[in-house]
Amino acid sequence: MPDCCTPGHAHAPVLTLAPPPRAAAPSRVARQLVALPGGRFLMGTDDPDGFPADAEGPVREVAVRPFRIAATTVTNAAFATFVKATGHVTEAERFGFSFTFGAFLDDRVAAVSPPVAGVPWWRAVEGASWRSPEGPGSDVTRRQNHPVVHVSWNDALAYCAWSGTRLPTEAEWEYAARGGLEQRRYPWGDELTPGGRHMCNIWQGEFPVRNTAADGYVSTAPVKSFRPNGFGLYNTVGNVWEWCADPFTPGEEASRAMRGGSYLCHDSYCNRYRVAARSSNTADSSTGNIGFRVAADPVGASAVLP
Repeated sequence: MPDCCTPGHAHAPVLTLAPPPRAAAPSRVARQLVALPGGRFLMGTDDPDGFPADAEGPVREVAVRPFRIAATTVTNAAFATFVKATGHVTEAERFGFSFTFGAFLDDRVAAVSPPVAGVPWWRAVEGASWRSPEGPGSDVTRRQNHPVVHVSWNDALAYCAWSGTRLPTEAEWEYAARGGLEQRRYPWGDELTPGGRHMCNIWQGEFPVRNTAADGYVSTAPVKSFRPNGFGLYNTVGNVWEWCADPFTPGEEASRAMRGGSYLCHDSYCNRYRVAARSSNTADSSTGNIGFRVAADPVGASAVLP
């Protein structure tokens, strides 16, 4: 179930965000994007290890126009620049809490942070936000090059508006994440650890009680950890979930699609670090394992379907 991956605000009050600020001009963020030619590719999967309820399949040919996309997810440093320039207050900060993996909390914070029904490893933590991922007493001082987390879909849109970018569509995200490989399970092929080499940041050990961190990380990893895919994109699976532009189910705007899995994914519980895997959350929800990557249309060109 998607909310096992990332609990959300199913019954929370709807907050109204201020209109997003105008884009910075020229936008340094937009200038750093990787240009991709687009084309037709086979999207989705019929993998027996997949989740049919998530509508991962059927495999179908999809056409993607040329576009640009970031090589990495947005970092804490980049998000801090946005906040400083605009005064943006995230939805986690406005709600006063966000969802954090319980094992990361110190005893004092854990004692006052209720577990989420059905998924008790998640805690609703007062004061948790992008600035304080594990709640009061935590910060991102030593995680400037890690992905920003505790950001909602709405927060991501505000960043995009400021930076002159947008969120990628699911089709763009999957095309980019595959790195030119057709119908492979991962961005590098079909084997999770080729030659014993870890290629992404996911849970190692027994979820949720023991993480060996054999891949080098217990929580988030720096955004340029591990080898990039064939298009030069880093960590398109594992590390953090990435918001996409689309609703999870066509016509149902409340729930937005996320791709890529996170550092909490494990094959015994959430085998969603496959390229074709999907999940969702409400647009105002945030957790310690959701971030985003930005995209944009081509520079000075009118995109035409191939």
